[in-house]
Amino acid sequence: MFSAIFNRTAVKGIIVLKIFTSTKLVLLRIYGNRQLKTLPGKQTRPTLARVREAIFNIWQGRIADCRWLDLCTGTGSMGAEALCRGASVAVGVEKSKSACGIIRQNWQQVASSEQEWKLLQGDILQQLPKLSEQQFDRIYFDPPYASDLYKPVLEIINRYKLLNVNGEIAVEHNPKLWTPPEIPGWEICRQKVYGNSAVSFYSYQC
Repeated sequence: MFSAIFNRTAVKGIIVLKIFTSTKLVLLRIYGNRQLKTLPGKQTRPTLARVREAIFNIWQGRIADCRWLDLCTGTGSMGAEALCRGASVAVGVEKSKSACGIIRQNWQQVASSEQEWKLLQGDILQQLPKLSEQQFDRIYFDPPYASDLYKPVLEIINRYKLLNVNGEIAVEHNPKLWTPPEIPGWEICRQKVYGNSAVSFYSYQC
């Protein structure tokens, strides 16, 4: 049975939402005094606070007015943070129906009237081609680490040219399980390891 104790702390204008479960502690830091809802148990794996912070530090100055694509969206914390930091558009793709309900609430809460957001619910390999008329400046992809989604999803992004020519993709993975897919015309421009999680950044080859 799931049980949780919530502890909400404000630090320098950032809301830190602590969720104590029987197995782990999840920290969500949302800028602008915003608080996100989450799903109980292990149905989703929220991005670790230090990984999320590191990605946005690397992309600092490139989020405002960008078009953000969030794949395997989970609770939507990454997309919510992108909206808080000024992304003009956020699009998410998530398979779980219950997770999509949480994402909608979170994104609606943080988005301003000038920002656009959209959520596609369903199998990612079927949903991605529906975005073929769009391009994105920043793409975040965080599937279950043991899944076989990495290569086919990146291939679809490349086939439909969903990545802007000057854009980047952040792919979160387990460094011990990771075999980098080779995508024609792309290169891994940087890699960062954070314990049992790692992020590889893809961009177009120069």
